[in-house]
Amino acid sequence: MVKIEEFQKYGKEQFETAVQSAGEFTKGLQAIFTAYGDYAKKAIEDGNAFVEKLSGVKSIEKAVELQTEYAKSSYETFVAESKKIGELYVDLAKQAYKPMEGVISKFQAAQSQVTHH
Repeated sequence: MVKIEEFQKYGKEQFETAVQSAGEFTKGLQAIFTAYGDYAKKAIEDGNAFVEKLSGVKSIEKAVELQTEYAKSSYETFVAESKKIGELYVDLAKQAYKPMEGVISKFQAAQSQVTHH
Protein backbone atom coordinates (compact mmCIF):
# COMPACT_ATOMS: atom_id res chain seq x y z
CA MET A 1 0.00 0.00 0.00
CA VAL A 2 1.25 3.49 -0.82
CA LYS A 3 1.80 5.78 2.16
CA ILE A 4 0.49 9.36 2.21
CA GLU A 5 4.04 10.71 2.57
CA GLU A 6 5.14 8.87 -0.56
CA PHE A 7 2.15 10.19 -2.47
CA GLN A 8 2.87 13.77 -1.34
CA LYS A 9 6.54 13.41 -2.24
CA TYR A 10 5.57 12.07 -5.66
CA GLY A 11 3.20 15.03 -6.19
CA LYS A 12 5.91 17.50 -5.17
CA GLU A 13 8.39 15.88 -7.57
CA GLN A 14 5.86 16.08 -10.39
CA PHE A 15 5.25 19.77 -9.69
CA GLU A 16 8.99 20.55 -9.60
CA THR A 17 9.49 18.61 -12.81
CA ALA A 18 6.68 20.52 -14.51
CA VAL A 19 8.21 23.84 -13.44
CA GLN A 20 11.64 22.77 -14.69
CA SER A 21 10.16 21.52 -17.95
CA ALA A 22 8.31 24.81 -18.48
CA GLY A 23 11.54 26.73 -17.92
CA GLU A 24 13.40 24.62 -20.47
CA PHE A 25 10.53 24.97 -22.92
CA THR A 26 10.59 28.77 -22.54
CA LYS A 27 14.35 28.91 -23.15
CA GLY A 28 13.95 26.76 -26.24
CA LEU A 29 11.18 28.94 -27.61
CA GLN A 30 13.28 32.05 -27.02
CA ALA A 31 16.14 30.50 -29.01
CA ILE A 32 13.75 29.67 -31.86
CA PHE A 33 12.23 33.16 -31.89
CA THR A 34 15.71 34.70 -31.85
CA ALA A 35 16.75 32.52 -34.79
CA TYR A 36 13.64 33.55 -36.75
CA GLY A 37 14.32 37.21 -35.93
CA ASP A 38 17.96 36.97 -36.97
CA TYR A 39 16.97 35.29 -40.24
CA ALA A 40 14.32 37.91 -41.00
CA LYS A 41 16.79 40.72 -40.28
CA LYS A 42 19.42 39.15 -42.56
CA ALA A 43 16.86 38.59 -45.33
CA ILE A 44 15.81 42.24 -45.19
CA GLU A 45 19.41 43.45 -45.18
CA ASP A 46 20.28 41.17 -48.11
CA GLY A 47 17.18 42.33 -50.01
CA ASN A 48 18.04 45.98 -49.45
CA ALA A 49 21.64 45.40 -50.58
CA PHE A 50 20.35 43.63 -53.71
CA VAL A 51 17.99 46.50 -54.59
CA GLU A 52 20.81 48.99 -54.06
CA LYS A 53 23.14 47.05 -56.37
CA LEU A 54 20.38 46.56 -58.92
CA SER A 55 19.61 50.27 -59.04
CA GLY A 56 23.18 50.96 -60.20
CA VAL A 57 23.14 48.40 -63.02
CA LYS A 58 23.33 49.75 -66.56
CA SER A 59 22.78 46.56 -68.56
CA ILE A 60 20.20 43.79 -68.69
CA GLU A 61 22.93 41.16 -68.56
CA LYS A 62 24.33 42.55 -65.30
CA ALA A 63 20.80 42.75 -63.83
CA VAL A 64 20.17 39.10 -64.68
CA GLU A 65 23.54 38.15 -63.20
CA LEU A 66 22.78 40.01 -59.96
CA GLN A 67 19.29 38.48 -59.79
CA THR A 68 20.74 34.98 -60.23
CA GLU A 69 23.37 35.56 -57.54
CA TYR A 70 20.74 36.98 -55.18
CA ALA A 71 18.34 34.07 -55.77
CA LYS A 72 21.11 31.51 -55.19
CA SER A 73 22.34 33.25 -52.05
CA SER A 74 18.79 33.65 -50.70
CA TYR A 75 18.03 29.98 -51.28
CA GLU A 76 21.27 28.83 -49.60
CA THR A 77 20.59 31.07 -46.61
CA PHE A 78 17.01 29.81 -46.38
CA VAL A 79 18.13 26.16 -46.41
CA ALA A 80 20.85 26.77 -43.79
CA GLU A 81 18.54 28.74 -41.50
CA SER A 82 15.73 26.19 -41.89
CA LYS A 83 18.11 23.43 -40.85
CA LYS A 84 19.31 25.46 -37.87
CA ILE A 85 15.76 26.27 -36.75
CA GLY A 86 14.70 22.66 -37.27
CA GLU A 87 17.52 21.54 -34.98
CA LEU A 88 16.34 24.06 -32.38
CA TYR A 89 12.87 22.48 -32.50
CA VAL A 90 14.38 19.02 -32.00
CA ASP A 91 16.42 20.30 -29.05
CA LEU A 92 13.30 21.92 -27.63
CA ALA A 93 11.41 18.64 -27.75
CA LYS A 94 14.30 16.77 -26.12
CA GLN A 95 14.69 19.35 -23.35
CA ALA A 96 10.98 19.48 -22.66
CA TYR A 97 10.81 15.69 -22.33
CA LYS A 98 14.03 15.18 -20.35
CA PRO A 99 12.64 16.15 -16.89
CA MET A 100 9.71 13.81 -17.41
CA GLU A 101 11.98 10.80 -17.93
CA GLY A 102 12.83 10.69 -14.22
CA VAL A 103 9.21 10.95 -13.15
CA ILE A 104 8.15 8.25 -15.60
CA SER A 105 10.85 5.86 -14.44
CA LYS A 106 9.90 6.47 -10.77
CA PHE A 107 6.25 5.93 -11.60
CA GLN A 108 7.04 2.70 -13.41
CA ALA A 109 9.16 1.51 -10.48
CA ALA A 110 6.34 2.30 -8.05
CA GLN A 111 3.87 0.49 -10.30
CA SER A 112 6.05 -2.61 -10.39
CA GLN A 113 6.34 -2.59 -6.57
CA VAL A 114 2.56 -2.39 -6.24
CA THR A 115 1.95 -5.19 -8.72
CA HIS A 116 4.51 -7.49 -7.07
CA HIS A 117 2.97 -7.16 -3.62
